[in-house]
Amino acid sequence: MKNGNSQIGEILVTREQIAQRVKELGQKISEDYKGKELVLIGVLKGAFIFLADLIREITIPVDMDFIAVSSYADGTKTSGVVRIIKDMDISISGKHVLIVEDIVDTGLTLNHLKELFSTRNPKSLKICAIFDKPSRRLVPIEIDYKGIEIPNKFVIGYGLDYAGKYRNLPDLCVLNTDNIDDKKE
Repeated sequence: MKNGNSQIGEILVTREQIAQRVKELGQKISEDYKGKELVLIGVLKGAFIFLADLIREITIPVDMDFIAVSSYADGTKTSGVVRIIKDMDISISGKHVLIVEDIVDTGLTLNHLKELFSTRNPKSLKICAIFDKPSRRLVPIEIDYKGIEIPNKFVIGYGLDYAGKYRNLPDLCVLNTDNIDDKKE
């Protein structure tokens, strides 16, 4: 139990491990896109913390925007249906686009976003995710800039939530589901 909260389980990835990997990803992206017009598209809400940290590690000029999607209700299982809640404000036509995501598990959300973005004529389209849970994959998806591979556990922290809570945890922690009732209060 962390911080007196019985829903916060063990620390799976420390804030120091996350920071080191974010720095490495930022360096690689900076090298790969040097001299190119790059747009980072953060997938809300979960990727906002990762995107903020990543963009500060990138040494080339970049533009950024957000898209908000939902595939979870308030529970711990994906609904499998991807809904666009907020679309991007800028055009990505003719630009190099990097989708920035917090976690890739089933791959359904990113597969949907790749298909959607491809219709908007980007010069290139790649994916960057800080966490990867390949054991949950339902569709094949290539992560071009992969952060840290994690086991099949429901995780919270570093932007990831359970029912809107725990995004602010600086470490990636396991959600203790012993005290979770999936019924809405």
